[in-house]
Amino acid sequence: MRVIILGAGFGGLELSTRLSEAFGADADVVLIDKADGFVFGFSKLDVMFGRTTAEAVHHAYADVVKPGVQFVQADITAIDPVAKRVRTSTGSFEGDILVVALGADLHPYLTPGLVEGGHEFYTVAGAFAAAEVLDAFAGGRVIVGVCSTPFKCPPAPSETALLVHDFLTDRGLRERSSIDLVMPLPVPIPPSPAASEALLAAFAERGIGWHPGTLIHGLDPERKVAVMADGSEMAYDLFLGVPTHRAPAVVETSGLTVDGWIPVDSLTLETDHPDVYAVGDVTSVGTPKAGVFAEGQASVVADAIIARVQGSESSHYDGKGICYLEFGNDEVAKVEVTFVQGAAPHGSMDPASQENAADKVEFGRSRIQRWFGRDWSI
Repeated sequence: MRVIILGAGFGGLELSTRLSEAFGADADVVLIDKADGFVFGFSKLDVMFGRTTAEAVHHAYADVVKPGVQFVQADITAIDPVAKRVRTSTGSFEGDILVVALGADLHPYLTPGLVEGGHEFYTVAGAFAAAEVLDAFAGGRVIVGVCSTPFKCPPAPSETALLVHDFLTDRGLRERSSIDLVMPLPVPIPPSPAASEALLAAFAERGIGWHPGTLIHGLDPERKVAVMADGSEMAYDLFLGVPTHRAPAVVETSGLTVDGWIPVDSLTLETDHPDVYAVGDVTSVGTPKAGVFAEGQASVVADAIIARVQGSESSHYDGKGICYLEFGNDEVAKVEVTFVQGAAPHGSMDPASQENAADKVEFGRSRIQRWFGRDWSI
């Protein structure tokens, strides 16, 4: 049974690891990604705010040496979900099972003026480039703004605003600066009232402007103003934006998407095509677009494949995930949320502490150990 996995993020790495653990050299897994390595989402902020280097957070896929797993670095040019065949820049691959874990592509150019007058910090390249921008920033009006929905890692804009505060304070620039956070959500983290209340209190304490229920429509680089969807404007000296998210074009042309994303069974992650699954940000399963949810979904798909071979029990996706939330001052909160179809999302929060910061380090270390077979710490 050959399993073709498209995308080597949280979902692809966890699924390939589980199958290798279960079958060893008897596994027949092809893991395809256009990138040469993996970067945690939270590592982008670490580089952006000067905590570490780009080289230190890059995990090369060449290090993924697992029995039964072949990694292929290639651009995916076509997906045939009926034949379970994939065409790439290095050749075609056909499998018995196809798993799409390609995430969401980011398109800063779809927001007028963002490329010319602002800086997106959601791509790896964008976040790393923002480190140089921040390093040269002499203070002024900072806007952290969301330009489209849905967007990955809903807590990240709030984290960024808090970390900008710390960054400017450490450099003696905070008194001459303002920070405003513009988001389409009514509260920072809707599934967790406790986390939202804690964030709003942190914003108030630090003098960070909070603008809920608002999207950035575009930037006017000449006048240095951000234009909201309702036509109102806000002046800025530094704009840090969350760009428009879309399913990869190759997924859209495959016929798998409905309303822009891949619909799947919320319990099994199966698509409408037999033996074709999708996990993570590329789906419309109803969970936030965050790596930890892709990891949990990949585990369900792994259980289904293993059960088919070994006659063991399969599992159903429970919609649970954990998010580590940076509050600045080297303290991190831990938010647990659950998204189950037919029920309102709900969550709880363990308050910000250095203990949770250490737990976050262990979270990253344990994944790199499992997926890449080596030790690593933030």
